[in-house]
Amino acid sequence: MRKIHVIGIGAGDPDQLTLQAVRALRNTDVFFVLGKGEVKSDLTQLRRDMLDAHVSEGTYRVVEARDPERDRSAGGSAYSPAVGDWRSARADIYERMITEELGEEQTGAFLVWGDPALYDSTLGILEEVLERGRVTFEYDVIPGISSVSALVARHRTGLNRVARPVQITTGRRLAEGFPEGVDDVVVMLDAHQTFRQYTDEDIDIYWGAYIGTPDEILASGPIAEAAPRIERLRAEARERKGWIMDTYLLRRNPRDEHRNG
Repeated sequence: MRKIHVIGIGAGDPDQLTLQAVRALRNTDVFFVLGKGEVKSDLTQLRRDMLDAHVSEGTYRVVEARDPERDRSAGGSAYSPAVGDWRSARADIYERMITEELGEEQTGAFLVWGDPALYDSTLGILEEVLERGRVTFEYDVIPGISSVSALVARHRTGLNRVARPVQITTGRRLAEGFPEGVDDVVVMLDAHQTFRQYTDEDIDIYWGAYIGTPDEILASGPIAEAAPRIERLRAEARERKGWIMDTYLLRRNPRDEHRNG
């Protein structure tokens, strides 16, 4: 029976690998990597650097494939079908790589940024491959340090406050309104800087981009003051690298609690 490790490798800092992750790396025969082209080649290199640091040379193979493009113009009711098509295209690639590159008695691995259980498609895609029934394997999941955990650690703050809930959401959802009954909101996958909608409210923002990597950028403060600075930093970084991955925490101050309804 083939076996697959889904290994959370942290937000970017090689030191964020857990001992459990390192053990899984060392008993893997084949690592599967989906590249995102030349612009994001440094992400692939970071994975290779982790392997070089923790796994003996000559004990494994790396199999790369090009990550399929997702229709990012799809919005509204077309968004979910577009994501579904993209995941199915990924499943085609996963299925082919596992079938053709992994022997019956071998162990493969997918190295997942952050934590595999938080805003990542790998687990769902592997389940889709299994449901197709053309290849069989068992898999396990090694948790990792998410960008959310790394963000609040770098800002030396907690994720939530005493007796208060915290919500993790996306930029698309935040654009529909600040979640009711919640004062601490973590926002991921926000390509449109939705935090700008809330600059007239008494909210603090804790923002970070490329967290855990040498390119890490951090900014924080009252949102009305910090938003223009974050916009500038974000634009400069995107121009410099060609892409950006950022996450932020919005923290509503106590005197605005009545706005939660």
